[in-house]
Amino acid sequence: MNLKVTLKRIFFIAIGCLISAVGINAFIVPHKLLSGGVSGIAILLQYITKVPSGIFVLLLNIPIFLYGKKEVDKEFAILSIFGVAFLSLFLTLTKGIREYIHINDILLSCIYGGVLNGLGGGIALKNKGSMGGTDIIAVATKKRLGINISTLSFGINIFIVMLGSIISSIQTALYTLISMYVSSKMLDKTLKGINNEKMLLIVTDKVNEVSDYIINDIHRGITYLYGEGAYTNNEKKVIYCIVTLNQLEKVKAKILEIDNRAFITILDAAEVRGKGFKVPPM
Repeated sequence: MNLKVTLKRIFFIAIGCLISAVGINAFIVPHKLLSGGVSGIAILLQYITKVPSGIFVLLLNIPIFLYGKKEVDKEFAILSIFGVAFLSLFLTLTKGIREYIHINDILLSCIYGGVLNGLGGGIALKNKGSMGGTDIIAVATKKRLGINISTLSFGINIFIVMLGSIISSIQTALYTLISMYVSSKMLDKTLKGINNEKMLLIVTDKVNEVSDYIINDIHRGITYLYGEGAYTNNEKKVIYCIVTLNQLEKVKAKILEIDNRAFITILDAAEVRGKGFKVPPM
């Protein structure tokens, strides 16, 4: 591992852990809500024993790391150890933040707690680390089955909510689900970033002009797919290409300028690998 890159990743993982710890202690804990993953179990144990959740975060992650070291790569495991340590530290240091930030509205706390928790977790994962716990299980499972990390984490957290409802009310458990859903969506958005890639399928009578524009002006590669009109039986070239969200509106406008009868289909590209696109963090 490059030392400079590794130190940069550790720094951002620490920032992500701090953001999550603030979200948990400022918005989640005051209303007896739960967080996701191991931190949620740790909070649950804190409610029962009054022992700071940071200590439980460390203890609960030991067996998970023993499992994870065989399933995830070495760099991810090492950076996740830092994540666990930072989260445990910041959960302890920010425990008194509720005295300065206190929101009486439980729904607002659900939303902002979920946003901060998801943002923090996303920053850690984006830097090839995690805050331990179910993140490691989720990443290992994604590599085996290809399931989205956010989707799998949300599924695991359902069990935690059910467990939490035993010592709390059903109403609190339902509010916790809202917070976890927001956190899951924020995590997913943070991992994908604002420059989501879009897949374009373009049917036009001016294939050469549109292709030249995409290749020479947008600097994106294209592939021709061969199709046939069901009504006309005419064979057509269908242009297939990937553009960033920043390029999308410009490309659409230019295509319609070249051919105002062009048919354009736009789809979300969940993951793109290849020249000109960043390698996904996970």
